[in-house]
Amino acid sequence: MKSHNKRCQIIPYYLLFALLTCFQFLTQAQEQHLFTKGLYLEVPYNYGREAIYTDAFLYSYYRNDFQKPVLDRPLTNEKESGRWTAIEADTSGFFRPQRAATGNLRSPNNPPGPGRIATDSKPQQQTSMQQTYRGPRSSYLYLTFTAKKTQSAILNIKGNSAVLINGEMHAGDPYRMGWLHIPVQLKKGLNEFYVRGAFVSASLSFPENEAFFATDDLTLPDIVAGRNNSALQVGIVIVNNSATRLKNMVVESTVGGKKIRSAIPSIPARATRKVAVGVDASAINSLGEVSSQLQLWQGKKQLNQTSITLRSVSADMPYRITFISAIDNSLQYYAVNPAKGGEKANQALFFSVHGAGVEALGQAQAYEAKDWGTLVAPTNRRPRGFNWEDWGRLDALEVLKLAQTSLQPDTQKIYLTGHSMGGHGTWFLGATYPEKWAAIAPCAGYPTLKGYGSADGLVPDKASNSMEQILLRASNQSDVMAYASNYKNLGVYILHGDADRTVSVDYARQMRELLGAFHPDFNYYEYPGGSHWYSNESVDWKPLFDYFKWHQRKVARAVEEIDFTTANPGISARHYWATIYQQITPLAYSRIQLRRAVDESTITGTTSNVATLALDLAGFSKGKPVSIQLDSLNSVAYANTDDQQTLVYLRKSADGWQIIPPPSLTDKGPHRNGTFKEAFQKRMLYVYGTHGTAAENAWALEKARYDAESWYYRGNGAFDMIADSEFDSSKHGDRNIILIGHANSNSAWKELLLDCPIRVEAGQLTVAGKQVKATNIGGYFQWKRTDHADLSVGVITGTGLDGMRAATANQYFAGASGFPDYMFFTADMLKDGATAVLEAGFYSNDWSIAE
Repeated sequence: MKSHNKRCQIIPYYLLFALLTCFQFLTQAQEQHLFTKGLYLEVPYNYGREAIYTDAFLYSYYRNDFQKPVLDRPLTNEKESGRWTAIEADTSGFFRPQRAATGNLRSPNNPPGPGRIATDSKPQQQTSMQQTYRGPRSSYLYLTFTAKKTQSAILNIKGNSAVLINGEMHAGDPYRMGWLHIPVQLKKGLNEFYVRGAFVSASLSFPENEAFFATDDLTLPDIVAGRNNSALQVGIVIVNNSATRLKNMVVESTVGGKKIRSAIPSIPARATRKVAVGVDASAINSLGEVSSQLQLWQGKKQLNQTSITLRSVSADMPYRITFISAIDNSLQYYAVNPAKGGEKANQALFFSVHGAGVEALGQAQAYEAKDWGTLVAPTNRRPRGFNWEDWGRLDALEVLKLAQTSLQPDTQKIYLTGHSMGGHGTWFLGATYPEKWAAIAPCAGYPTLKGYGSADGLVPDKASNSMEQILLRASNQSDVMAYASNYKNLGVYILHGDADRTVSVDYARQMRELLGAFHPDFNYYEYPGGSHWYSNESVDWKPLFDYFKWHQRKVARAVEEIDFTTANPGISARHYWATIYQQITPLAYSRIQLRRAVDESTITGTTSNVATLALDLAGFSKGKPVSIQLDSLNSVAYANTDDQQTLVYLRKSADGWQIIPPPSLTDKGPHRNGTFKEAFQKRMLYVYGTHGTAAENAWALEKARYDAESWYYRGNGAFDMIADSEFDSSKHGDRNIILIGHANSNSAWKELLLDCPIRVEAGQLTVAGKQVKATNIGGYFQWKRTDHADLSVGVITGTGLDGMRAATANQYFAGASGFPDYMFFTADMLKDGATAVLEAGFYSNDWSIAE
C-alpha cells in the first residue's frame, strides 16, 4: 500500500485529472446500442413560423386504424400515400434517405423546417431573396429496439425535429448538437421510435447511475482578474434517469480549495434540467484553465461527480458573465469586450448581436478593443435561438439593462450592431426600440423573416382564409419593413458584402431603397467581393465605428416630432414622450405622428389604430394648459400640476378624444397585452392535470415534458412543472402559469380561469357563450391572472384525447411564429391545415370577446 501511495504522488495532475474523467465516463454509461437499420417514409409535413402545422404521418398515427410499418406497406390506403422503405446507416452512423424520383414535396412557399437546415452559417446558392429548398423530402424514420427486460436508457438522436418513443412525443436535435439526452423507460420486448427528420443518427446508452451530470452543454462564466470571483455561477445539466422525482439535492463545487453548496430544484422522473451551481473562484490568482470539481448529493448520498474547466482571463480580454434570467429563472450569459485601458463610466456602449450558430463570446472576440467604449454581446438564449425575436428580444433587453447597470455608460452613446441573423436582430431591435440607440449598423443582415426564413422557414404573408389571417396578424411585429419609419431618429449604417451568397446583398439594397425615401441620415457600403464573412471587418469595420462616433442618442426634450409604429404595445409601446397604450384592432399596425411645441404649449398630430394614448408632458410649464389636437378632431386641454405625475391619458371614441384617468391595470396595456406566447415570459410554472382519464393525464405529463425539452433545447432554459394537486396560488402567485388539460382534468382551472369567457371541458368548447360539442378539439389560449396586474395564464387544452394530441406538436417556441390570444382547431388540422381552425382571435381591451 505504501508503494502504491508513492506512485500516486508522482502522477502529474493533468494525467490524474484525465484518468478520473475517463473512470467517471466508464462507470457512467458504457453499453451502447447504435441504430443501423430501419424503415423510412416520405410524407408531407409542414412545421414553420405560424400557429398551424400539418403532419400526414401524425394524423395517421393518432387514428385507430394506424398500421405498423412493414417494408413496402403504404402509410394509408390513399393513392398518394408514401411507402415504408428499408434504409441503413452509413459508416458514420447517420441515416441519409435520398429524395425519391417523384420530386420535392417542398417549394419556396413551403420552406425547410427543423432538420433540413438552410441557415446563415451554411452558405447556399441564392439567385433571389426567396430561398429555395433542395434537400431530402420530409420523412419519418422507424427504428426498433427489443429489450430483454424493463430497463432505463438514454436516447440520443442528432438531426431530428421530434421523436415518438413508444407513442410519447419528445423534442428533437435539429442542429445535431448531440447534447439532447432523453431518459426513457424501455419496456420488455419491442420498443418503437418514430423519428421526424431526414439526416439523423440515433443511439441508446444504459447508464448505471440514476442521476448524473451531463457536461456537454455548459453555461460558463469566466474568472476575471481583479474582479470579485467569489460568487460565480455555472449552468450544468443533471439527468434524472429514475422513475421518481429527485428532490432535496445539492451540488457542491470546489475551486482552488474553496467550496460552495447550491440547492438544486427538483427534477421530474425521466427528465433533465439545466441548473445553476455556485462557484467560489476567489482563490485563483493565475491565468489559464482552472479545474472545478462538482459533486451531486441527496442527503448524505453522493449521486455523481464530475470535473469541468473554467477560464481565468485578464481584465483586458473578452470575458463571459452569467446571470439569472427573469424570464424563467435559468442561468444565461453574455460576453464583454472591455474598452482599451479598462471599463470606465460614461463611455460608449456597443451592443452586438450575433449570427446563427455563433456564440456570444465569439461575437465579442471578433472586435478589436475600442478606446472610447466597451462592447457587450448577448446570447439570444442560444446561438440559434429565436432570431432575436420573442425570447431572444427579451434576452437582449435583459442584458442591455444589466450592462447599463454595471458599466454606467453615457446613455446618449449606446449603439446597436450585428451580423447575419444578428443583422436581422439589428433591424428588428432598432425598429422596435428606436429610442434606446444613438445609431444602428446591420451587417450582412436580412430585414424580416417573411423574406428570409432561416432554419424554421418563412413567416407566411398570405392566408388561405380569414381565420389564418387572424393568426398571421400575430406575427406583424416581426415585419420591420412595415414600420421602418421608426428609424427616423436613428443613424443607420448598412454594411454588406456584394458577393454574399448566404444572405443576398439584395436585402441591403432593398433597405437602402426603402430608407432613401424618407431617412435624412443613413450610410450604405457594399464591401467589394465580400462574401458572407470576409474577415473580422465583416463586423469590425472602422468606418462603421467612425459613423457611430458622429452620433448621439437624442434626449426626450430634444425630440419635437415623433413618427412611431407598433403592432403590439405589449412588445413596444413607447417612443420618447408618447405611448401607444391600447389599440382599436389588436395587433394590426398602430401609428402616431405627433409634433409638440413646448413654447406654444401644443401637441398636434394624427393617429391610426390607437384607442388609448399616453403623453408625457414633462418639459411643459407647470400649471399652464397644454392644447392637444389629434386627427383633426376636437381639441382638449390639460394642465400638469404635479412634477412627479406628468402623464396624461387620452381615449378615442365616436365623439373624439377625451382625457381619462389612468387606465385600470386589469385592462390590456403595455404591462400585459395578450397573445398566447406572452404567458411564457415571466417565470412560467407548468401545472399538468391529473383528474382526467388515464390517457388524458398521461398526455398532460407528456406535454409538460415535451415542452421542457423543447424549451431547454431552444432557449437554454428550464421551468418547474407540478401536478394540479400541488398548485397553491399563495405559493405560486408571482409567476405566469401554463395550465395543461381541461376544466374537468385540471383542478387549477376553477381558481385561475373562473372568470374567463373561454371554457374547455370533456366533450365541449365554449367561447363567449358559443358552444361546440366534440371530443377532437384542441387549442391554446391566454388569460389574465386576476391576482396580479402583469401576470398571465397560458392554457394548452383539448376537449378529448384526439384534440389534446393535436395540440402537442406546436411551434410557439419558434422565433416570430404568430399566436393570437386564443385559437381552437380540430384534429383534422394535421391533415387540412387552416381549414380546420374553428376559432381564433383577440380579447378586447377589457378582456371581453366581441361578437
